Amino acid sequence: MALIVAGNKSLRAGFVIATKDRPKDIRNLLKNLANLSVHPNQLIIVDSSEKSGRAVVSEFNKLNIKYIHYRGEPSASAQRNAGIKAVDSAIDLIGFLDDDCILEYASLEKMMKFWEAAPADIGGCAFNLRNPAPAGNRKIRCNSITRWLGIYSDIPGVVTRSGWGTITGTVDKDLEVKWVPSTAVVWRKQIFNTEYFEEFFKGYSYLEDLDFSYNVSKSYRIMILADAGYYHHHSVSGRTSRLNFGIVEVINRIFFVKKHNLSLSRCYCALIIRLALTLINSLKTFDKHELERFFGNIAGFLHLVGLNRKFK
Repeated sequence: MALIVAGNKSLRAGFVIATKDRPKDIRNLLKNLANLSVHPNQLIIVDSSEKSGRAVVSEFNKLNIKYIHYRGEPSASAQRNAGIKAVDSAIDLIGFLDDDCILEYASLEKMMKFWEAAPADIGGCAFNLRNPAPAGNRKIRCNSITRWLGIYSDIPGVVTRSGWGTITGTVDKDLEVKWVPSTAVVWRKQIFNTEYFEEFFKGYSYLEDLDFSYNVSKSYRIMILADAGYYHHHSVSGRTSRLNFGIVEVINRIFFVKKHNLSLSRCYCALIIRLALTLINSLKTFDKHELERFFGNIAGFLHLVGLNRKFK
C-alpha cells in the first residue's frame, strides 16, 4: 500500500514522542499510526531508555521516523524540546503523542482537515479523549465554596486562580479551552519560535503541559476537536513512585502559580484540600500508595520551606 500522508502539499504535520523504557507501548503506538487512514509526515521519537529502541523503530520503515537516543537526564519536557529542534524545516504543524495512547482510525485525517480551515488565531488543537479517568473527588473538590474562593471550577478546560486546570473529559462538540494535556495535541509550528516546554519540570515533568498550553492560550485560541478521538491506556512502566509524585505535586504547582502570577493563597488552600483528600482516601481504602502520596505532599511542603528564598 502506498504511503498516504496527512494534509495537502502546503500543510505537513510532524509528531514528537517522548518515551522511556516502554518498547511495547512504542510498538503499539507505531502500529496504530501505520494503520491510520493517513500517516504523519514525520515522527520524532526521543527515547531516554538506557537500551536503544532502534530495533523496534526499524519495524515500521513505511513511516518517516527520526529516532533520537536521548542521553541527557530523562525528562518529558527536555525530550520534547529536543524533538522540536529535530523536526524538519518543511513541517508546518508540530504534534505530541504520549507513547501509551492510540488514535482512532480517521482521527489524524479529521485533525488535518480542521487545520486546513483553521483561522490564524488558533494556535493548538487537541484530540478528544474517549476514555477519561473517573472524576474521583470532583464533587468535593468542586462545590459552591471552592468555586466562590476561586480554588476550582466546574467550567471545563479553564485555569483557576489557584493554578488548577479543570478537566474536560470527552467533549461532544468542539470546545475552546485555556489548556490541554500533551497526550495527543497539535500546535502551529510558529509557536515554537518563542515557546518551549519549561525544563524546571524534570523527570516525570508533572504540569509541564498545563504550563505550556496555558502560556500559549494568552496569545492564541486552543481547541479540542470532538470528532478526532483517541484512547489513553496509562502504562504501568516508567512511572515515578507515589512518594515522589506527592513531592512534585506540591513543588511544581507552586512554581506554576508563581510563574503565571496566579493566587498563591488560593493555591495553598487547594493543595491542603488535595492533601486532606489523599489522606482520607488512603484511610478509607487502606491504599498504601495513596498514603505514600500524602507523605510526599508533606515532604513537598517542607521542601518549599527550605527553598522559599529561591521561589521569591
